[in-house]
Amino acid sequence: MARNIEIKARIDSVQALLPVAAALADAPEPVVIRQDDTFFTCTNGRLKLRQFDEQRGELIHYHRPDAEGPKLSDYLVVPTDQPALLRDALARAWGTAGRVKKQRLLLMAGATRIHLDVVEGLGHFLELEVVLRDEQTEAEGEAIAQRLLQQLGIGPQQWLSGAYVDLLGA
Repeated sequence: MARNIEIKARIDSVQALLPVAAALADAPEPVVIRQDDTFFTCTNGRLKLRQFDEQRGELIHYHRPDAEGPKLSDYLVVPTDQPALLRDALARAWGTAGRVKKQRLLLMAGATRIHLDVVEGLGHFLELEVVLRDEQTEAEGEAIAQRLLQQLGIGPQQWLSGAYVDLLGA
C-alpha cells in the first residue's frame, strides 16, 4: 500500500503562490489537471472516483486522519477507462457522499507533489503530498512537508482538516 504525508491549507490565490511553488519545483511549468471527484459512502476510510475525462479515471481508497497539519495517508489507486459507468455502479451499491470539482496545478519537488487547487464552491488551496518510500518514516515525511510549508510561507493558521468534500458540507 502506498503512503504519503499530506497537508491542505487555504490560500488567498493560486496565481499569487504559483511563482513561489514553481521556484521550489523540479520543473517551473505546472501540469494542469481537471478533476471531478465523487465520494461514496464508506465506513472504512474514504472511497472516491476521480474522473479526468470521459475515458480516464481512478478509483482511490484511502485512510487519513481528519486533523490539521501534516498527517499520514495510506492509499490504493486503481485506474479505470470507464469512469462514468464505474461511478454509476458504485453510487447504486454504496450511495454518494458528495462531489468535488477542481482545477489542479501540479508541480513536483523531489518526491513531493505540490498541488495548487481551485475548488468549485470553496476557493483556492495548497495541498502537499510527500510520497514516502517503503523505508522512509512518517517523521521524515513530516519534516519535508514542514520545510516546504515554511518555504511557501504557509502557516498553521491556514491548515485544514478533512477533505474538500467535508468543507463543501456535501
